[in-house]
Formats: sequence, structure tokens, C-alpha cells
Amino acid sequence: MTTQTIDAAHAGTWRLGDLTVNRMGFGAMRLTARADGSPSDRDRAVAVLRRAVELGVNHIDTASFYFSPLRSANELINRALAPYPDDLVIATKVGPGRDPDGDWWWADPGQLRGQVEENLRQLGRDHLDLVNLRVKRQATTGSVAEHFGVLAELRRAGLIRHLGISNARPDHLAEALAITPVVCVQNPYGVGAPPRAHAFLRACGDQGIAFVPFYAIAGNGREAGPVGTEDDAVLAVARAHRASPAQVRLAWTLGLGPHVLAIPGTGDPGHLAENVAAAGLRLTAEEMALLASAGRGDG
Repeated sequence: MTTQTIDAAHAGTWRLGDLTVNRMGFGAMRLTARADGSPSDRDRAVAVLRRAVELGVNHIDTASFYFSPLRSANELINRALAPYPDDLVIATKVGPGRDPDGDWWWADPGQLRGQVEENLRQLGRDHLDLVNLRVKRQATTGSVAEHFGVLAELRRAGLIRHLGISNARPDHLAEALAITPVVCVQNPYGVGAPPRAHAFLRACGDQGIAFVPFYAIAGNGREAGPVGTEDDAVLAVARAHRASPAQVRLAWTLGLGPHVLAIPGTGDPGHLAENVAAAGLRLTAEEMALLASAGRGDG
């Protein structure tokens, strides 16, 4: 498919609370390092961010824990885009943290304000548009009420405009909604997701809550990106549209409902243009059904 005249607006829009975003967004995780783990090129990363905005992206997903030895996603965003366009929505995450050596830790409720303030400092903002509470382990994490209650207080104090929840179960969302409004759920999701994930996506739409898949392109490759051979159904649909498998995967998720937002990430200008062009790819009902049954997991 052509990438010449398609921008992020072709996917339509959704409202995150009082903020309107194009449904095709951008994820900043891959800006900080190359595939081999070495630091990314700073000028190239800055150029990718600026080009994303030129292509109509106004929803960028980031986190203070997105960093490599020489690069920080938040500081790259600050350098590339500040002063920020009025319509740009920057979403970040709290919960996980990394020390200077890259080792992971998880915030207690009392540490969440510090994580919010670190994002504010790095981004050069006086408030955060959207903060997602990242759940530590979706399958085994118990109550999120104490953590979410702290973020609700920070929202009332004006440090945060809107709240979401990430890597969460339906009961986590229900618990959060009992405390304060929630504008999005950000979960791993894509072709081959298990039935329970499809049900959660639909339930979010029924409640007017955005569903924001991550790993929509990478699938089981997760942080490492796509791995192994591509699914035959994805390849068949890609051939029919003269599109890439990544574009088909993105178009499929966007086709699942107007509340579904895409945040594909890349540090490559060519891949950026291809990803954004998926905003204009429309799959048939038969193709949507074919992909829905492809590589399906259990549960």
C-alpha cells in the first residue's frame, strides 16, 4: 500500500477524557536503543519524533524507565518536540522503575509521586496528560486500590490530567473505576490473543474506555520485536493489500472498534511511515474474521 498521502488522521479520533487524539499514535520505547542493545542515534531519534508529529501523530506513549545507557525516551521527546504542540497528548506510565544500572524495581504507593515528578522533570511539563498505572504481574497481582488511590490524589492536586491502567485484568479496572475515572486500558494484545483478551477489549468499548494494545506488531516477541515465521493468515492478507505484515496487524487491531488506539514504536523513519500508513488500511469483514482465528491462544 502507498505511504505517500496517508497520515495518522486516517484512522479517526477518540477522546481520552477531554483530550482528542488520532487513533494512530506512537510508542517511544524503541527510540533509546538499537536492536543489538547499543544506544540509538540521538539525531535520528529526534527526527523520527518530529516526523511522527508531521504525519499527524498526537498521542505519544512513553515512560521514565524507557532508557538505555546514553538515551532517555522522555528527554528525547522534550528535545524534539518542546515547546509542545497544543494538541499533543503524552501518556506515560508509573509503577516500574529502573536504577542507573538498568535493574528493575517496583514502586510502593509512597514512591509513586516521585515517579510522577521524574516524568514531569524529564518531559519539561507542569502536569502529565495521562498516567497509566502499570500492574506488576497481570496474572498474580492482587488489589491495585492503594496505588491507584495515590494517583487519584495526584490528579486532584493537578499533577495529572487523566488516569489509565496497564497490564491489567477486568477486576483491576473495576477497582480503579471505583476510585476515580479511567480513560484507557493499555494491555498486550494482537493477532493470536486469547479469547479473554478479546472479551476485555469489547468490555472497555462498552464502558467508553479506550483500549490501547502494546506488542500489537511484535506479538510473542514482546520487547525484542517480531520473532520467528509470520502467520500464514497475516501473510495472505498482506499480499492481498500489498501491505506489510506489520501494517496488517495494526489495521486489524484498529478495525476492532473505534475505542482501540494504536501505539506502534520504531526508531526507523521508514518503518514510522509504514506504521502510520496502516491508519488508511481497511480490512474486509472476512479478513478481520480470518485474522481473529489466526494463531489464537488459549484462555
